[in-house]
Amino acid sequence: MTIGTEHEFSINDSRFSPLPVSDQILKTICGRNASEILFGETKLGKELQKTVLELVPRTPTDDLAFLERQLVHGLNKFNHIFHDRYTLLGLGMHPTARPDSIPVWDHDESEYYAAYDRLFDIRQHGWLNIQALQVNLSYKNDRELISLYNRIRCLIPYLVAVTASSPVVEGRLTGSCDNRLLYYRSNQKAIPLICNEIIPYKIRSVAEYRTMQEEVYRNLRARDAAILCEEWVNSSGLIIRFSRRCLEIKALDEQESIRSDMAVVAFLRSLLRCRTLPVATDRDDLLDLTGVVIRSGTAEIRPDLERLYGYALRHATRDELHYLPVIADRIRNGSLAEQMAIRVRDDNELFPVLHDLAGCLQTNQPYSRT
Repeated sequence: MTIGTEHEFSINDSRFSPLPVSDQILKTICGRNASEILFGETKLGKELQKTVLELVPRTPTDDLAFLERQLVHGLNKFNHIFHDRYTLLGLGMHPTARPDSIPVWDHDESEYYAAYDRLFDIRQHGWLNIQALQVNLSYKNDRELISLYNRIRCLIPYLVAVTASSPVVEGRLTGSCDNRLLYYRSNQKAIPLICNEIIPYKIRSVAEYRTMQEEVYRNLRARDAAILCEEWVNSSGLIIRFSRRCLEIKALDEQESIRSDMAVVAFLRSLLRCRTLPVATDRDDLLDLTGVVIRSGTAEIRPDLERLYGYALRHATRDELHYLPVIADRIRNGSLAEQMAIRVRDDNELFPVLHDLAGCLQTNQPYSRT
């Protein structure tokens, strides 16, 4: 199973104020306005908001260690060039950013963003302040595609629980662990089927998925937004990218280090080797569970996560076993969001936490309070 990942990092000054300079950075590197460039062993690209850069490994692979090396090389290269100007930070949202002060990308592809803005008003959290870890998994044929799709959809709440990393909005703890999803799941409420409340419906065939996709397209065309009728418009927590022959998981918060991101992939991939797992399959149950973990991270489902971790250990490859202890820590001590919230409350200060988390990205060391 070939893996490709996409990582979104905010661009900050030394005090972690977000800087809208993604276009300037890309132009500095390649000498022209560009939305994506080759950057050593990675690709560096823009996002909707000019305060975020996307980092993608140049070569998808089934080797997690190779994937990690590509990404770490790209980050090291970036830090070598810009260490005295910019600090990158993971997390599912920028913890102090305010959408009304975040500029939208205004070079190529701006016509898509204009259409989104007309339909949904993108100048809000859920649009201009989200950072996702996206995981792309290849499939061999339609049968494998349907099987993987239906199994992954049932794992989404558990993956959300261990990856929650957005407890702070506009400088304040909100009481929720995954504020990115809290905003994201309603950011296109004018056409609810696009996001589908994060959890997609079970499918029996590729044709069934395409039928649902066409319903989205009909809604868009009825609103004079045919420009958005592409497979990527689907914003559910799991979508199919037929053009890439992969499944794309969109429900995950970006983590604090590449090592932690790879641990999430290891956890997922090892669980997908299990033909049966003790998880809910009914969509209403999955929606309820997703609401629980958005609020509380791992806290209310720890026994379930421990059972899943046991399955992962039994089905993991040698390279996956190398990463799984990070997930064990997140289950035992709480998601990054939970650990952040404890420290922010204890210290009554946000900056030291962000300083340490930025350090985790630079050194590729997972964060843990223990």
